[in-house]
Amino acid sequence: MTVAGTGDHALGRRRQLSDEVADHVRDLIMAGRVGHGEFLRLERIAEDLGISVTPVREALLSLRGEGFVTLEPRRGFMPAPLTRQDVQDLFEAQAYFAGELAARAAGRITEAELAALDRTQAQLEEAFEAGDSAGIERANHRFHRAINLCAGSPKTAFLLKTVARYAPRRFYASIDGWTRASADDHHLVLAALRAGDADGARQAMRAHIRHAGTLLAVHLEARGFWAAEPE
Repeated sequence: MTVAGTGDHALGRRRQLSDEVADHVRDLIMAGRVGHGEFLRLERIAEDLGISVTPVREALLSLRGEGFVTLEPRRGFMPAPLTRQDVQDLFEAQAYFAGELAARAAGRITEAELAALDRTQAQLEEAFEAGDSAGIERANHRFHRAINLCAGSPKTAFLLKTVARYAPRRFYASIDGWTRASADDHHLVLAALRAGDADGARQAMRAHIRHAGTLLAVHLEARGFWAAEPE
């Protein structure tokens, strides 16, 4: 039993590592740090993350299954082509689920939870004024997570998490306008939540997520990232 338990723990840790690597590579691709035509070097990724090559290979095979990377025979992995429509579709799906969660949160949120959101938003704005991109990302994550928990809809939250993993969370601060959008767009969401306005919260959250998607699309276009659009 002890040996089996140890093995299960090691396997679980390796799967967690593989998931973390997959998140990192998605972020690299979605932030325009690497694109179709550039090979993803396993050794370089492993070195950057301070891990062995094995979970990197497992992560890339998983991303291949998602259609996010391709495997070129005898050459290696590279990002699959990405189009404006791909980005639009990903953020539209994210906007839908995030909007539904915000609408449900509007009918359930307490004064204490609103006060906590206000504090998180204040921390986000302080980080913005200080140029602290890591602080902005942390506060932004807490802000959205708090709303999603308030909604009391774990299945919808799971669906949002599934589509949101394609957003380049680690590299958002490098995208022009994103930090300002995080500071500004939240006020409309907060106002709707404070008023108990479910439809207002839904629309404000969807507009916020779509705004992020538009900023990402502009960022990728500026880097000459787009593959040819499908006819």
